[in-house]
Amino acid sequence: MLVFQHVSFESPGRIKDFLVKRGSAITTVKFFESFSLLDVELFDLLIIMGGPMGVYEENRYSWLKDEKKFIEKFIDSGKKVLGVCFGAQLIAEVLGAKIFRMSGREIGWFPVELTAEGISHPFFKEFPGKFEAFHWHGDTFSLPSGALHFARSEGCENQGFIYDNRVVAFQFHLETTPELVEELIKFSGDDLKGGGKYVQEPDEMRHGNFRELNELLFRFLENYFDFFSASEKG
Repeated sequence: MLVFQHVSFESPGRIKDFLVKRGSAITTVKFFESFSLLDVELFDLLIIMGGPMGVYEENRYSWLKDEKKFIEKFIDSGKKVLGVCFGAQLIAEVLGAKIFRMSGREIGWFPVELTAEGISHPFFKEFPGKFEAFHWHGDTFSLPSGALHFARSEGCENQGFIYDNRVVAFQFHLETTPELVEELIKFSGDDLKGGGKYVQEPDEMRHGNFRELNELLFRFLENYFDFFSASEKG
């Protein structure tokens, strides 16, 4: 499995814990360090993490064009892809959707509601229809053509989509830990200036229910991998 990490303070978090427990071999490309993009054929799953940059900042981040080409090739090859926050936006753009600034940032713990399509999808089996998730973003995406819209929130209509039953984009975070929240506050604290209806104070963010959040992550990942295991057996 291949992980794309864009900054030191937005790691895979509890996603990595799940994969390690499952016995998966993980290769991480760190775009904030010296890196090289490996052969698509070496991996069956690509996980694309978040970051404070915008998908449109190719002039500022020289690696973005190459990353987008790699993601497009990975998707076109029929492989599985998971994207979180900035990673979800990258997937959306590669699939032809628009990325744009929101009227206000969404930062902190806010409810996410599954759509009817999300509730009925096997990836979200035994999920509650509504749950608290962690957010940290100021951009959002339109839905790619042919994508299934699975979640929304009061502050952001497009919280996630599924494409071709193998590519999943999460605008929100299920992988977050108390340590990752502290890192975000430390390195991206300027995002909190000016506040807003959907921007919490650091102390509020520190008191979210991380256990329940991560249980939802593990439930999704189990459903996701079980779906492909069943397909391969069938």
